[in-house]
Amino acid sequence: MSEFDYIIIGAGSAGCVLANRLSANPNNKVLLLEAGSKDSNMLIHMPAGVGTLIGSDKANWCYDTEGQTHLNNRRLYWPRGKVLGGSSSINGMIYIRGHARDYDHWRQLGLEGWGFSDVLPYFRRSEGNEDGDDEFHGGDGPLGVSNPTGGNALFNAFIEAGKQAGHPETKDFNGRQQEGVGPYQLTIKNNQRCSAAKGYLVPALSRPNLRVEVEALTSRIIFEGKRAVGVEYTQKGKTHQARAGKETLLCGGAVNSPQTLMLSGIGKGSYLKKFGIDVVADLPGVGQNLQDHLDATVLQECSQPITLHSQTNPLRMLMTGMQYTFFKTGAGATQGLESGGFLKTRPELAMPDVQIHFVAAMMQDHARVKSDRHGYTVHVCQLRPESRGFIALKSTDPTEHALIQPNYLAEESDRTVMRDGVKMVRNILAQDALTPYRGPEFSPGEAVQSDADIDKWIRETAETIYHPVGTAKMGKDEMAVVDTRCRVHGLKGLRVIDASVMPTLVGGNTNAPTIMVAEKIADDILGKAPLPAEHVRIYEDDAHAAA
Repeated sequence: MSEFDYIIIGAGSAGCVLANRLSANPNNKVLLLEAGSKDSNMLIHMPAGVGTLIGSDKANWCYDTEGQTHLNNRRLYWPRGKVLGGSSSINGMIYIRGHARDYDHWRQLGLEGWGFSDVLPYFRRSEGNEDGDDEFHGGDGPLGVSNPTGGNALFNAFIEAGKQAGHPETKDFNGRQQEGVGPYQLTIKNNQRCSAAKGYLVPALSRPNLRVEVEALTSRIIFEGKRAVGVEYTQKGKTHQARAGKETLLCGGAVNSPQTLMLSGIGKGSYLKKFGIDVVADLPGVGQNLQDHLDATVLQECSQPITLHSQTNPLRMLMTGMQYTFFKTGAGATQGLESGGFLKTRPELAMPDVQIHFVAAMMQDHARVKSDRHGYTVHVCQLRPESRGFIALKSTDPTEHALIQPNYLAEESDRTVMRDGVKMVRNILAQDALTPYRGPEFSPGEAVQSDADIDKWIRETAETIYHPVGTAKMGKDEMAVVDTRCRVHGLKGLRVIDASVMPTLVGGNTNAPTIMVAEKIADDILGKAPLPAEHVRIYEDDAHAAA
């Protein structure tokens, strides 16, 4: 059995951070296990490749949910990264942290050390923003963050339309004010995707104390009594075991982490016994508390041929690929999603409850349905759903996908927010700034106007926008799985470090928050004091301060 100090299960957003930070000490021997392949596919590094990666089985687990009662019993497609970098290698490259109040809410739940003032230093440490360092941003961190460069007139037109609809303009969604419409900053550096693998893992690969194994699927965590002492995994048809002298760090994400825990005997005891699994720790919260952002997409035809539909011409695709391959320029260097917004469906809300993504192309079914015309897509998702789902086992076979039950729209309040969000988007698209480009509404279509019709359309078409969290939540209650240091309750030598530990879903994309969690816990693992809290005022016109 191979011996290491730390074994990291999963080379996604969190795993790559930990591999870098822990192996920076040459005395730490680190093993990083990834079920997927190396990130050698050119489409991963070319920003424009995102449309293909999301909809295909390249570097992708290609999960499906159970039938959704409130979505016409449809099984929804859930892409998740299966490659070095995890979902940060196939996502839309949007750099968003969520709202400051999201983290202050965590602290109010009893998670000391997780308020916004506590996590801001770790966001800043991780970030290499091309605009440099300030009170909200870091300028020299491993995660490259840049401003959009595509230059398509539609992105600015959308922002102007949002302002005409009465929404504020926001230059920086990760700064003092989140609410409003504006440009997104992107995890792109030197015109290439800056995944967690690119930013964190690549600089560490030459270290002799770091070993990376790909196509290595973890079967179970090995215990001696209540202490995790290693991992069993399969690779190329062979079973291997590796021993962790200090800690085993589970970073599989909101689907894979609870599945691995349950296969290892950690979960609700009576449930595990039904599968013949010996119970190591009776933790009923494993796999529960699943939350995700549901997404509805309003599609509008464009009257001018300026959208990404131009890139579907085979000759144009070839030219774009060649230009990017040799020069890292052109349409391949952009991802087609450069503006959006965070809006309130009710003015009395303390923070935005819907997020908007504007795409300069008509995207249907995760880009798996190819459009035959020019158009643009406006995604609207509810930021803090009340509905809760779960992850469960289908069998004891680690190669069989887990059962995924998000339970979308189970709560009436979620249906109301989605409906109101669609109405807000339609109002923005009707403004004068988009008149030069506006064609017929492709979906929902002019005939869909009443609340009942909008609800029906949402049930027929809504999909995930790829932000599952919460299935091994931090906390102190009986459903909590880990403590504030991400240590699994009742066990030694085992932590879960990924989006599954988030007790509640943050108001935005989840890649940057996952990286922040890993940065913060890396310090704890290494015995370092937490970075000093940074108290900044979030809204000039708001009494709220993160102090």
